[in-house]
Amino acid sequence: MFADSALTALDFPQVRAALSQRAATALGVERCLALQPSSDAGRIARELNEVEDALFGVSLSLGGIFDIRDLHARAAEGRVLGGPELLQVAYSLDGAMTVRRAIAANSRGPLREVALGLGDHSLLVSRYLSSLTREGELRDEASPRLRDLRRRIEPLQGRIRDRLQSTLEKWSDVLQENIVTLRRDRYVLPVQASRVGQVDGIIVDASATGQTYFVEPAAVTSLNNELTRLRLDEEAEVRRILTELSGLLASDDAVVMTLDTVAELDLIAAKAALARDWRLNRAEPSPEGRYELQAARHPLIAGAVSNNISLGDTRLLLITGPNMGGKTVTLKTLGVAVLMNQCGMYVAADHAELPVVSDVLVDIGDEQSIEASLSTFASHLQHLREVLDHAGPDTLVLVDELGSGTDPEEGAALSQAIIEQLLAQDARGIITSHLSPLKLFALETPGLKNASMGFDVATLSPTYRLQVGQPGRSYALAIAGRMGLPRGVLTRAEDVLGPEAGLMERMLIGIEQERRELAEQLEAASLARRETEAALSRAQYEREQLEQRRDELLAEAAQKAEALYADAAENVRRMRRRAQDVEARPRVMQELRDLRHAAQKARPKPLTPPQERGDPIQVGSDVTVPAYGASGQVLEMRGDQLVVQLGLMKVSVRRRDVRLKVPEKKSGGGPRFTGTVRKRAFDREIQLRGLGVAEAEEELRQAITEAHALKESPLRVVHGKGQGVLRRLLRDYLKTDKRVESFHDAEANQGGHGVTIVNVKM
Repeated sequence: MFADSALTALDFPQVRAALSQRAATALGVERCLALQPSSDAGRIARELNEVEDALFGVSLSLGGIFDIRDLHARAAEGRVLGGPELLQVAYSLDGAMTVRRAIAANSRGPLREVALGLGDHSLLVSRYLSSLTREGELRDEASPRLRDLRRRIEPLQGRIRDRLQSTLEKWSDVLQENIVTLRRDRYVLPVQASRVGQVDGIIVDASATGQTYFVEPAAVTSLNNELTRLRLDEEAEVRRILTELSGLLASDDAVVMTLDTVAELDLIAAKAALARDWRLNRAEPSPEGRYELQAARHPLIAGAVSNNISLGDTRLLLITGPNMGGKTVTLKTLGVAVLMNQCGMYVAADHAELPVVSDVLVDIGDEQSIEASLSTFASHLQHLREVLDHAGPDTLVLVDELGSGTDPEEGAALSQAIIEQLLAQDARGIITSHLSPLKLFALETPGLKNASMGFDVATLSPTYRLQVGQPGRSYALAIAGRMGLPRGVLTRAEDVLGPEAGLMERMLIGIEQERRELAEQLEAASLARRETEAALSRAQYEREQLEQRRDELLAEAAQKAEALYADAAENVRRMRRRAQDVEARPRVMQELRDLRHAAQKARPKPLTPPQERGDPIQVGSDVTVPAYGASGQVLEMRGDQLVVQLGLMKVSVRRRDVRLKVPEKKSGGGPRFTGTVRKRAFDREIQLRGLGVAEAEEELRQAITEAHALKESPLRVVHGKGQGVLRRLLRDYLKTDKRVESFHDAEANQGGHGVTIVNVKM
C-alpha cells in the first residue's frame, strides 16, 4: 500500500484531479479521485492494454449515464420512485448497453473482458420507455385501466366546462370575473363576496383578500364529484404502476455490476483522454529493476524541460547544484512516472522502461511539527528512518536535500552513512543535496553517480538540464559577484573556503568547460553527418534517375535494333529473290557492298576504357595500412578516423595513412564480349509510418517474403516512435514469422526506437 503522504509529496493528487476532469460520469469522477497505484504486474499490464484499446480501438462515449446507485437502493428498500427518476434509470442503463455494443463491434480484445460486467437490461429499459413520456409522466398506454380512466375523464371535463359556460351568462351580474377556474381540483366560478347569497352553489374556496368566493354551481356538483372519483382512481393506478416499475429495478441484481463497470470504463476513457491531451506514452516493463526514461518531463509543469533518467548499474543518482535549478522537479518526474505507470496510466516520456515497485519511499519538503516539537531536521530524520526500514531492490527511494537543516560536517557524515546503507540494501533512487563531501564520495563509490542541473552563470538562470556524471556547483560566489557584493568580501570568502574548496571549484569549472567543448564538437559532428547524409541521399536519388534513364535508353535502343533487324531481313529476302535473275546479279552485289560500307561507317568506335582511379574509401572497403604492413577491411568511419580490422585486431588510423587495396585482375583468354544483367533494385528500407496496423503488417510480410527469396538482409523497418503501439504489434508479428532470424532496435543515431532492424534467414 502506497502511503498517502508519499503520493501527496509527489503531486499525485493533482494528477488524479486532472484525470477526474476528463471523466464523463459522476461514477467515473469518483473512481478517478480514488485511484491508487498497484504493485500487481499482471493487473498493471491488463490496465495498460485497456487504455491502449480505448486509444486505438473503441471510442468510449459515456455521456448521459447518471449515478443511479441511490435510486436502486431506494427501490430495493421498497420505496416508490417518481417518473423522472425512473426515466434517469432507463437512460443510464440504455447508455450502458449502447457502450457494450460499441465495445463488441470495435474492441481489439482487452475492453471486451471489462464489458462482460455490463448486464442486459433491455426488458426493463423497454418497459420504462414505453410507459413514460420524455417529461417522466406515465403514458396512457402504461396500463389498460389507466387508459380507460383517462378516456373517461377527458369527456367529463368537457361536459363540466360546457355547463359552466351556460352558467356564466346567468351569473354575469354577480361574478368578479367572467372566467371558469379550478380550486381544490373542482371547477368553480369567481363570485363577488357581497353577492354570494344570490347564487345556488357550494363555496369551495376564497381569495386572499376575501373579496371573492369560488363557488361550485349546483348544476355541476354531481359532475365534479364524478370527476374527483375518477381522478382518485387515476392517482391510485399511477401509484400502482410506479410501484410495479420500481419493483422491476429492485429485482434487477445486475444493475450494481453494470454501474461498477461503467465507472471502470469511464476511468479507462479518462486515462486515454489524458494520454492524448498530455502526449503520454506507454511504459514498457523492466523486470530487471532498471529505470530508463528518455525525454521525461513533469506532466503538471507547462513547458517543462525534458531529461533522460537512467538507473540500473547506477543504483543511486546524487544530484547537486544551486537552489531553483530543477533538482526537486527531476526527482518528482521519476516518482510521478512510476506512480502513473502503476495506476495503469501512460507516462510523460518519449520512451520509458519501468519496473513494478512495492513502494515509493519519499522524503521531500520542509516540514515542522510544533505539536510534536519536531524541527525540520528532526522531521527529515523521521522520514529517513522509515526509508531505511523499508528500502530494498523493489522500492524507489526519493530523498530531497539530504543532510540539510543541521551542521554541514555532521550532516555530510550522516548523509554518507545513509547512502552507504541504501546501497547495501540494493535500493534504487535519486538523492539531492548541497553537501560538497558527498560529491567526492560519489566519485569513489560504485553504484552511486554524480549528477547536476545546468546553470548559466552569465544570465544567473538555470537551464533545467540534467547532467549525469558531473557534480554540481553551488555558484554562491559567482552569483554574489553578479549581485554586486564588494570584491573584498568575495576575496575573504574564498580565503575562508581554503585551497581544498578552491581546488574542487576549479575542478568543476574545468569539467564544465570540457563538457561544453565536447558538446560543441558533438554538435559540429552531428551537423557534418546530417550534411553528409543529405549529400548521400541526393547522390542516391541522382543515381536512381540515371539508372532509370539508362533503362529507358536501352529499351529505346532495343526497339530500334529490332526495327533495323526487320528491315535488314526484308532487304536480304528481296535481294535473294533478285539474285536469281542473272542479269540483275551484278546490281545486287553492288547494293550489298554499299550496305556493308554504310554499316561500317555507322558502327560506333570502341570506347577507350577509362583508367581505374580507385573507389573512395567506405565501410567495407579493403585497405592496406603501411604503418602496420597489413591489409584489412574498414569497419567504421569516424570523420577523419577509420576503424580497420587487421586479422584479430581492430586499429584506429587516420584516413590519409591507409591505401585503398586494388583487386587483382584475373587473367583470361582473348577478348570476349561481356554483357551486364541488371538485377531488379531491392530497397531494404520499408517505410511504415502513417499506416494502419493491418496495412503495415501486410507490407512487412511482403517485404520479408521478397527479401528471403532474393537473399537480402537485413531489412530496415521504419515505423516511428509515437505511442509505441505500431512498434510493439509489428514485433509481435516478427516473433511468429519463421523466416526472421532476429530483430533489434537501430542505433541511436540511426533512428533508435523508431526503427527495427530485421535479420532475414538466408
